[in-house]
Amino acid sequence: MVTAKYHYADIDFSICTQNFGLKNNKMEKFYEETLYKLETAIYELEIEGNCSICKIEAVIHLIIECLSKVKEYVLNRGFKNIDEEIHFLKYQKSAIVSKLIYYNAIYKIETKKPYGAKHIKKYLNSELRKLKRYFDNNLEFYKYYRTNNSFIDEKLFVRGKYDIKLSLDTFYFEADHSFSTSHDYKVAKIMANDLIQVYLENQLYNTSYQDKSSDLPKLNWTGSKTALIELIYALHSQGVFDNGNADIKVIAKTFERAFNIDLGDFYHTFMELKSRKINRTKFLDSLCDALIRKMDEKEEN
Repeated sequence: MVTAKYHYADIDFSICTQNFGLKNNKMEKFYEETLYKLETAIYELEIEGNCSICKIEAVIHLIIECLSKVKEYVLNRGFKNIDEEIHFLKYQKSAIVSKLIYYNAIYKIETKKPYGAKHIKKYLNSELRKLKRYFDNNLEFYKYYRTNNSFIDEKLFVRGKYDIKLSLDTFYFEADHSFSTSHDYKVAKIMANDLIQVYLENQLYNTSYQDKSSDLPKLNWTGSKTALIELIYALHSQGVFDNGNADIKVIAKTFERAFNIDLGDFYHTFMELKSRKINRTKFLDSLCDALIRKMDEKEEN
């Protein structure tokens, strides 16, 4: 059985500050270090155990512990201005809470999954419809968030300020208003739902096609993981998926599934690429050179 022995506070992140190139801002530094430690601990758990449900329980424990530390830090320190408060609640806290929502959802899905391929397929499609209903019920906020709007951020992501006309969830009135706003949870929910959708679709694919042959052979990525990660981040940066709204984790999971590869801690690999002094886009440069050579060959023929 997997146990949560990897308390995120126990991770040695002495290399972390070098890889992240952290800013002088104390809040930013604290957040980056905390997120790095959490993701490292989750990664260690995910590659260790055999019991998926036990692993999920352990991961949830880690995230709750992390959120508790973050809350304590924020309430003791406070924010230096409104912009810092909005940035934390809209982007930083939501990134951690989204992990909790995601793993908790997966835990519920796995523990309630029925037996038999037909029943499983029906069950997974039902879970996908729940995501669609949430999207439909919050369409206006989805538009606001995914188009990077900020004109009402002070109503949505500043503590103690809310507008009852903005379709508030009952959850907000029961939350701790010293650490929550009317919409920071909705941001986390959007981020988590994108990942939950990928998980469910992957489960459906496995259920429907695992025993069926295909006319097309499966492709396996035979290049380096670093090269693929470089490509994935380039595509994400260019905004070629879902008009630039696709989450980097969703893109990475899609590539893993399509090319039968486990990218591991791809965010850490990206930070290593980012910290290179020279040739940071080695694979992309080689792709460009190879394509130009191919074009030249065709012109010669």
